[in-house]
Amino acid sequence: MRLLPNMTILVTFAALAMCRAGLAQDAPQEPPAAPAPSQPAPPAGPDPVQVQMRIEEARAAMQRWVETRRIVSDEAQEWALGKELLESRIDILSRELASVQERIAEAEKSITEADERRAALVAENDRVRAGSAALAKVAAMMEMRTKQLVARLPDPIRERIRPLSSRLPEDPSTTTLPLTTRFQNVVGIVNEVNKFNREITTTTEIRKLADGSSAEVTVVYLGLAQAFFVGGSGRVAGYGGASADGWTSVAASLAAMSSNLRRQASRPSGTLPTVNAIRRFRSSSFRR
Repeated sequence: MRLLPNMTILVTFAALAMCRAGLAQDAPQEPPAAPAPSQPAPPAGPDPVQVQMRIEEARAAMQRWVETRRIVSDEAQEWALGKELLESRIDILSRELASVQERIAEAEKSITEADERRAALVAENDRVRAGSAALAKVAAMMEMRTKQLVARLPDPIRERIRPLSSRLPEDPSTTTLPLTTRFQNVVGIVNEVNKFNREITTTTEIRKLADGSSAEVTVVYLGLAQAFFVGGSGRVAGYGGASADGWTSVAASLAAMSSNLRRQASRPSGTLPTVNAIRRFRSSSFRR
């Protein structure tokens, strides 16, 4: 817009020049020189109407040109402003796009790490399952052998471990008990049995006699090796031990039991008659 005044001046001078040129053309041309006139004829003056028309045409052309330049200038300004806005918007969108791409890259990295952790957890789960299956087999075998052991124990220790032995599953393959509970049951039973095996236990029991009657007897358990009982003022006596059918008792006279004790005590394998019997009991009870 700063160039418009100068351009207007130029256009004005151009219009005046055009008007002068037109007037010069419209002026009547001089006739051929007459032979030696006495005095030259004065030139005809320009037509005022035509001069005014040409000035009006030049003024109108100049106004149209100025208006055109104004429109072009306005359009250029609007285009420059629009371009600036578009460039600013493009810059904002570019930054947003870069931020989104960065977040996408981070998300993909997180997904990759999550997939790796999941794969590691799946592998660890497979190892745990394999280990659990192996432990389940061991637990089933130990429960079976523990049941065989419980069946051969005397009544006092069987009553003591009943809360644990009753929790041994009937079918290890269908039980819902956790492996930890199953192993705890077996370990608890074996601990109680070992404790009973290291002690000399005296109890009072009711035994059936050969004639069908019952008598109260005092039983002395030498661990799990052997038991001796006597009652009925010495009329009833005997000994017991573990067998394939369980804990069995055999009636015997006091003299026979005394002789048996002396014979076992004289063996060099131990100071008590329970050493060899304990070994036999353990080997037979835990034999696969």
